[in-house]
Amino acid sequence: MLTFEQKLNNYAELIVRVGANVQQGQSVMLSASVEAPELARLVVKKAYEAGAYQVKVQWQDDAVSRIKYDLAPEASLLEAPKWLAGERLEMVEQGAASITISTADPDLLRGVPIDRVNKADLTLRKANEKYREYAQAFKFSWSLATAPSAAWAAKVFPDVPEEEQIDRLWDAIFKMVRADQPDPLAAWEAHIRVLKEKAAYLNEKSYSALHYTAPGTDLTIELPEGHVWLGGSKSNEQGVLFVPNLPTEEVYTAPFRDGVNGTVSSTKPLSYNGNIIDRFSFTFENGRVVSVSAEQGEEALKGLLDTDEGAKYLGEVALVPHHSPISDSNILFYKTLFDENASCHLAVGNAYASCVKDGAKLSKEELAAKGLNRSMAHTDFMVGSGELDIYGITASGEREPVLLNGNWAF
Repeated sequence: MLTFEQKLNNYAELIVRVGANVQQGQSVMLSASVEAPELARLVVKKAYEAGAYQVKVQWQDDAVSRIKYDLAPEASLLEAPKWLAGERLEMVEQGAASITISTADPDLLRGVPIDRVNKADLTLRKANEKYREYAQAFKFSWSLATAPSAAWAAKVFPDVPEEEQIDRLWDAIFKMVRADQPDPLAAWEAHIRVLKEKAAYLNEKSYSALHYTAPGTDLTIELPEGHVWLGGSKSNEQGVLFVPNLPTEEVYTAPFRDGVNGTVSSTKPLSYNGNIIDRFSFTFENGRVVSVSAEQGEEALKGLLDTDEGAKYLGEVALVPHHSPISDSNILFYKTLFDENASCHLAVGNAYASCVKDGAKLSKEELAAKGLNRSMAHTDFMVGSGELDIYGITASGEREPVLLNGNWAF
């Protein structure tokens, strides 16, 4: 059994070698929570050992963010951080890799007026629009990882004694990213092969549409001609493989923007902009959300959809079997990076360019002509369960099972 220090070391190694796959002479941008200093320092060390030219660290503090939302004049929230956005963009244009180590307080902004949160969020999205465009086209290597915070651990394990909560969350994270295994790099190689096999099967099938049925869900999603299913590692513009999300259990593609019809209901809470949105549903007509309801956080959900016109359309279709490591843990993480990898999910907002053939080389106009959605938003929400069936519809109209009772049918 590995010690905590060994698992933390493995995790840092995975972030650098598998996640961002840092190359000799490459610069690295690291955004890290002040609540994860040990992991952040290990990542810096591993990056230099991998040959990094420089590692620039920017520290993030949830407590400071909350103070700003509570006390700063609204005008300051609407000022785009041009210096930060400019530096990030310059570094990735010069070939830098980006690593984010976040913690999560799902209730961080509870009580802050939603309109204030939404305006600040939109300002940040606008400032980072070009960076985000590059990231979603996989022009550079980037990877997201997490570390516990006291608030997050208390939310996930409310029945565990306070002094044990963070340790329990560390254990869960280590297990989900395979850092608890004797050879985590080999474990990830095997896992990525499985995801690639599933994506290859779906690419061979090239379904024209998917039909979802479950309690509260009856949804048909058309898929664009030339769509591509992705999973596991991605290739950046230089041909270097990297894994954007640690953990990852999904294979995914983009829907045809105007070809989504029916109703879909959430199966897990969504933590969005420091607020919890729960038990919600969308109804789509010709791709666009025409009605929305939520038992909790409806105002925040509507604020998401109001980001721009594209936020009212889907940009991602992702398949995750119900029997997968995160789902089988029966832990509700209240963090999308984990919960989306326990459940089939969809995303409102921007589509990934690489989800159509040669998409990374296409202009915005060419991607739109292919039927891909464009938006400053991209927010995943969970729709999978053991009661979800998904059928692929062939070009000739035949129906073939893709998932039955939430699990792969092939």
